[in-house]
Amino acid sequence: LQLQASGGGLVQPGGSLTLSCVVSGFTLNRPAVGWFRQAPGKEREGVSCLSTWNDITHYADAVKGRFTISRDTAKNTVYLQMTDLSPEDTAIYYCATDLGHSSSYALCTGRPSTWGAGTQVTVSS
Repeated sequence: LQLQASGGGLVQPGGSLTLSCVVSGFTLNRPAVGWFRQAPGKEREGVSCLSTWNDITHYADAVKGRFTISRDTAKNTVYLQMTDLSPEDTAIYYCATDLGHSSSYALCTGRPSTWGAGTQVTVSS
């Protein structure tokens, strides 16, 4: 199993960014997949997760209404659209999955077994 995240960068407050996660070794029709982030000095947290078998999503309270998770099964890619970004969103963002988790909530609140390398998102003026 492999996951490769990309799309991070520097963006001004109020701006938008879309992250992509290309997966291989499994298909996006069964396990949950999700995005996590870790800010300096803070623990890693689940940002948004998707149950790929029933399209149920989970979002952390801090990002509800601003972030949207989606997938393109044909491209084996999971996206995280981020809008109205603030400096508090600055972190390294990771995508992750766990073949033992089909629930988006369980993945986001648990400890996924498989992680991709992170991509840095910096929100600053």
